[in-house]
Amino acid sequence: MAKQDPAKKRVAVLISGRGSNMAALIEAASARDYPAEIALVVSNRPDAFGLTRAREAGVATAVVDHKTFAEDRAAFERALDATLEAHRIDIVCLAGFMRLLTPWFVTRWNGRLLNIHPALLPQFKGLHTHRRALEAGVKRHGATVHFVATEMDSGPIIAQDWVAVRDDDTEETLAARVLELEHRIYPQALRLVAEGRENPLFAGGEKTPQ
Repeated sequence: MAKQDPAKKRVAVLISGRGSNMAALIEAASARDYPAEIALVVSNRPDAFGLTRAREAGVATAVVDHKTFAEDRAAFERALDATLEAHRIDIVCLAGFMRLLTPWFVTRWNGRLLNIHPALLPQFKGLHTHRRALEAGVKRHGATVHFVATEMDSGPIIAQDWVAVRDDDTEETLAARVLELEHRIYPQALRLVAEGRENPLFAGGEKTPQ
């Protein structure tokens, strides 16, 4: 494992599944001039494939299984918080982490907790964003990185980008193009936060036809 740079922010990525955005963050952070290092990947599911991907990349992993806490969300979050503190984490990135966080946790990590959402917030908060975008007939659809607030899919926007919605798009084809955006803008947003210059970044939409 590479020697840690004390000047870089220590980042934890929270996942529940395959961790594709996590992998994009790990790849970006491998650059020598990137201002953050992915120091830890945490999953609430012990069978999450993203844990394997993280280990293969030489990143420390941990499991805080929500099922062991039954319905005690407070106990789960305190265990999660203790894990992050034990690894001296500065910034937390949610990447397909399928647990709603309580105001206690959000407030504790205020200004240091990021999320990526597959829509142009404030449009289409919640689930099934691509289907809802097609049903609404919007011309543009995209992804947003934002600071997490106590209200779901809210909080100050750090980065957004969009693609044009095509006449022949399906939920699957639109989702695939938006996922490419996610993999690009999440590392950009984390860089801004790690460097302390988290002003909104609007990248200006789809650059090349696909």
